[in-house]
Amino acid sequence: MNKEEPQKRNRLRTPNNRTTTGFRISDELWAVLQPLLPVHRNTHRFGGGRPRVPDRTCADAIFYVLRTGCQWQALDQTELCAHSTAHDRFQVWVEAGVFLKLWKAGVKGFDELCGIEWDWLAMDGAMTKAPLGGEKNGTQSHRPGQVRRQAQPADGGTWSPDRPGGGRRQPA
Repeated sequence: MNKEEPQKRNRLRTPNNRTTTGFRISDELWAVLQPLLPVHRNTHRFGGGRPRVPDRTCADAIFYVLRTGCQWQALDQTELCAHSTAHDRFQVWVEAGVFLKLWKAGVKGFDELCGIEWDWLAMDGAMTKAPLGGEKNGTQSHRPGQVRRQAQPADGGTWSPDRPGGGRRQPA
């Protein structure tokens, strides 16, 4: 029997967090994404500051949010990175067009792999008014409105100085 040795890992193992381990991006995706990222310039006035969180860690956090649909604040409960760091990096990457370039690279790769029949594709759309959009002046409500967001008295009457409490707040 030929016993093959398992392939050596190029990347260090991450701690096993059952929540986020399945959402880390693959080495293949990182190889496509990394060249698309903008070059970071240190804007600290003395050239120092906190060490920058690695782009790959931020990419793991960003894709975790995009895949799960969780709020950015929920990243603080994971071991990926801080929500503010991931969101700031996400905004920088969106401005740099990283995700559009990634999408274009994915379409190009799929076209090379399987082929896309561009002649067959069509795009259609229309922008019109809604047919039952309602009248310009809608019907008026028959309910009495509240004045200046004041609460209505429990008996349905109006506030007045003759009422108990004089229509004012009682001193505490």
